[in-house]
Amino acid sequence: MNSAPPQFILLLGALLIPLFKGKLKAAYMLALPLLAFYSYLQMEVGTYWTYEILNFELVFGRADKLSLLFVNVFTVAAFIATLYNLQCKNNLEYFAGFLYAGCAIGMVLAGDLITMFLFWEMLTTGAFLLILCRRTKESLSAALRYALVHVVGGLILFAGIVLRLKETGSAEFGHIGLDGLSSYLIFIGFGLNCAWPVLHAWLPDTYPEATIGGVVFMATFTTKGAVYALMRGYGGEPSLIWIGMAMATFPIFYAVLENDLRKVLAYSLINQVGFMVVGIGIGTEMSMNGAAAHVYCHILYKALLFMSMGAVLLQTGKIKATELGGLFKYMPFTGICCMIGAASISAFPLFSGFVSKSMVMSAAAEGHFTIIWLALLFASAGVFHHAGIKIPFFAFFSHDSGIRVKEAPLNMRIAMGIAAFLCIFIGMFPNLTIYPLLPFGEVTYVPYTFAHVNGQFMLLVFSALAFTLMMMSGIYPAEIRSINLDADWWYRKSFRFGYSLFDKSLNGLNAWAHRTIVGGLVGSIRNAATEGSSRALILLLTPYWTFTGKNGSAQENLRSEVRLQIEKGAFPIGVTAFLSVILIGVLFFF
Repeated sequence: MNSAPPQFILLLGALLIPLFKGKLKAAYMLALPLLAFYSYLQMEVGTYWTYEILNFELVFGRADKLSLLFVNVFTVAAFIATLYNLQCKNNLEYFAGFLYAGCAIGMVLAGDLITMFLFWEMLTTGAFLLILCRRTKESLSAALRYALVHVVGGLILFAGIVLRLKETGSAEFGHIGLDGLSSYLIFIGFGLNCAWPVLHAWLPDTYPEATIGGVVFMATFTTKGAVYALMRGYGGEPSLIWIGMAMATFPIFYAVLENDLRKVLAYSLINQVGFMVVGIGIGTEMSMNGAAAHVYCHILYKALLFMSMGAVLLQTGKIKATELGGLFKYMPFTGICCMIGAASISAFPLFSGFVSKSMVMSAAAEGHFTIIWLALLFASAGVFHHAGIKIPFFAFFSHDSGIRVKEAPLNMRIAMGIAAFLCIFIGMFPNLTIYPLLPFGEVTYVPYTFAHVNGQFMLLVFSALAFTLMMMSGIYPAEIRSINLDADWWYRKSFRFGYSLFDKSLNGLNAWAHRTIVGGLVGSIRNAATEGSSRALILLLTPYWTFTGKNGSAQENLRSEVRLQIEKGAFPIGVTAFLSVILIGVLFFF
């Protein structure tokens, strides 16, 4: 292969961004993902850019159909996100976005665990900066929490990789499976970035605090990189079926109650990743292809939804459902794009989610996973409620909030338009777009059958009817200003309690030790070392002074003189002789 590695096109190109200004900078940044996509087009199945270090082969370009699928969608998403974010004036945010995208591509192209881990950890840096660049008190706290969680996850993953290298003597990143401590540690490390249940709270906590353009990058790379890692290392692992089922179902309840619309999208992101994890756990060709197809489609429609809400936030300064409404009259293009994203995530026929999500559900049905299939059916109805209806309804319709704004900037509308077009085009022509890219065997699945179209249409119609009836009857949870407690409440409270416990116990012990040992015993030793000799000498001389008639103030003056002479180390000859006689007598006696 003659072209440069796509990941290094983005990573090295990011360093030169501050050298450009104005339209030239915009053109340069848009050219970077296009060049990376061109490099992807030049890649054929094979291994590229290998180096040997300490008897381990590092592979920066393991190209097969699985990794190439992810490179394809990552470069497309990087272009759309960059175009969307051109109104930003912060070079650090641009750098963080390209660092993030480049590391994600580097991670999926890595053929060994060492290289994968290096890019994996740098992903955290990119995301951390994208949250930090918003420059609010809330984003600073969220960035620190994000870094803390992912550093812990990185340490777990690192420990697993080190043990794996010791056990196998090889750094190859292939199928791992659960067969020992190292594999479980790697499994958990991947799961944290995938936002598994209980480990998931970092995602809705941090994504809504990122910059308007930064969250588009974040919605693309971290969780999908983890999905890739699970597909590569743990395909067919049965526990993933149940983990994915939990991911697909529990966020629905949080999303329905949530007031912050970007946080609603964060919860729905976990819900959709759950479908992918179920597909990986089932492990058949159809389920794995369904998971891969859903990754591609989800990146596009989730980016579209985050972009539409970002445009609303930019134009209005508000993102709470209780503060928005009636914006369709003033932002019609953004509203239409939002509804296209909502139709895609809800798996409406002719939209992208319809041709990918159904593959996972069909694989669950064919594998006789009845409970899983029912749970995914419930999750499909639920996502239509909170993302398909709630997001566009409360932002663009509902009541008139009185907000009067202009449509989003042109670059944002073009980016949303590209994503919306791809959502529709892939949904209408899956056999020409997404299915030929799928890595696990030839795709024979036919999404547009009467049974499937009719069944999905009935599901969506009755879900919409249920939403309407609950809204009219007042049963649907009211949008109120509130803070919803999530799984992080437990470890935040427990860590705070633990900190308080250790603070009072260990610091109390330390204070007692300081008073007793440092202030007491050590102080006594210090006093004995500095004043002991003068006290002993004064004790010996006092009877002599008394015998010679020196009492009261005279003795006090003599004591002060002795202390001063000892400090200086100089004594009168008579005193020295007296002490010498006493010392000789003592030695003679003993």
